[in-house]
Amino acid sequence: MNIKTLDNPVLAWIKAGIFGLALIPLIRLVSGAFLDTLGANPIEKITHGTGYWTLTFLLISLAITPFRRLLGWSWLIRLRRMLSLFAFFYASMHFLTYLVLDQFFDWPSILKDIAKRPYITVGVASFVLLIPLALTSTDGMIRRLGGRRWRRLHRWVYLIAVGGIAHYWWLVKKDISNPLIFASLLAVLLGLRLIHWARGLTSTGYPSREQSHCRIE
Repeated sequence: MNIKTLDNPVLAWIKAGIFGLALIPLIRLVSGAFLDTLGANPIEKITHGTGYWTLTFLLISLAITPFRRLLGWSWLIRLRRMLSLFAFFYASMHFLTYLVLDQFFDWPSILKDIAKRPYITVGVASFVLLIPLALTSTDGMIRRLGGRRWRRLHRWVYLIAVGGIAHYWWLVKKDISNPLIFASLLAVLLGLRLIHWARGLTSTGYPSREQSHCRIE
């Protein structure tokens, strides 16, 4: 078996395993809600948990391309869509927790929060930007948009990641250890992309033909 390519049955098992692992945070939160083991403030626990896993899956999906380049494992790219959609799934759970459990659809209060609290403003904006990326993740939408427009749209993911980390950083206020870890990982991933871009430049200062057509997300 060639580890760089992998056969379809092997890749299918890997995908199934990752899918199951990705559901564990949700299962733990749901079971904790039923068993009343989420602590004194279960809404806060759910909010922080879903937000944490949103950023985790978002950064894992962003790490796919650098790891593929470093290791030469072309099959990694076939995991990116699923991981990105899990990031959107947990982001949706995070937003719905705030909308339903925390605010009970109190729209005046929600709009006031968005206007006056920067971490909510940035968080909601990042989630809104994530929606079109999820909706255009299918092969059909890639064909309809065309590769160039699709890539341009999906570069928003970098802005979304920065916004998500800023949202987390401002939310926790005092203990910034986790947001700092996320910020450091994102800086490394962006740095690897910049290095790849710089290496793809031709001697005339323009991207090479291969570099200009590659996906960078």
